[in-house]
Amino acid sequence: MSHITHVEIHQYLPQGVKWIIAHGGGCWIGQVDETTVLKYPHTHEEMKWVQIEAKILSVLGRHPRIVQSKGIRNDGLLLEFAPNGNLHDYLTAHSEASLERRLSWCIQATEAVAYIHSKRVLHCDLRHDNFLLDANLDLKLADFQGQHFSTDGEILLDGLSLESTKAYLPRKPADHASIRTDLFALGSAFYFIMMGHEVFSDLDNSKDEDEIERRFRAGEFPTDPHVCAIIAEKCWKQLYSSARQVLTDLEAVRDAIARGETPYSVAKYLVPVPDKDVLAPATSWLSGLCDERQMPKVPPPYRQLIGFG
Repeated sequence: MSHITHVEIHQYLPQGVKWIIAHGGGCWIGQVDETTVLKYPHTHEEMKWVQIEAKILSVLGRHPRIVQSKGIRNDGLLLEFAPNGNLHDYLTAHSEASLERRLSWCIQATEAVAYIHSKRVLHCDLRHDNFLLDANLDLKLADFQGQHFSTDGEILLDGLSLESTKAYLPRKPADHASIRTDLFALGSAFYFIMMGHEVFSDLDNSKDEDEIERRFRAGEFPTDPHVCAIIAEKCWKQLYSSARQVLTDLEAVRDAIARGETPYSVAKYLVPVPDKDVLAPATSWLSGLCDERQMPKVPPPYRQLIGFG
């Protein structure tokens, strides 16, 4: 086992950081004050990912569904604090969350994705713990280490993020990203929000990675009944070409429930599922990027870190 390298990570507190409140993806999240946190790397080498995130947040600007940057320091990225933590931890502790609240989170998550796609940004790691909750329990999308594209499809920034196993659309190249890979992951987020647990709860994210991928490839998607089940399934089956289409369906479900209709009888209000062979193309700056026949014939690695320094 001499090929295995062990790296020892030591916690530390940069200037102004009172304590660490979270960690992941090579970074610590440290509390600065009641409204601000500092996202800073485990090691100096990993600061490049923080720099890319700062640039992507600059591209996105201000939006109610996006965690806001408060500026970049030489040792980390200042971000607004989410007092109710992330969606995974909150729902795990508050299983009593109402149907209306859960549906609102699905809508807000989709609003976030629709917005970043309009800015030519792919998140590449949509999952329950990258959705944060503010003081009003409104949702904000965080952790931007995905990709930013030019209008002609050139990758301008890439932090190399990739979806977790239960949100990952099997594809070739394995690290390729597109609108539909984001929407696939969004379907898994809907499932978690509505059900309170991840897809394939009988399988472990790490130990059962191959079986999870096999089920997704075989189209063996979860069939648990919930008000967003059809919408999640359409995300997994790649039957949407934009987050705006997903949002239209979610709003139809919300409006039907508001009229007092049975939650599980709202399918008639959803956008009809087209024949997959005649799907509308994805947004122009990513058109065809999920089609293996149009992929450039280049050797791995297919993605490279772009935009730091």
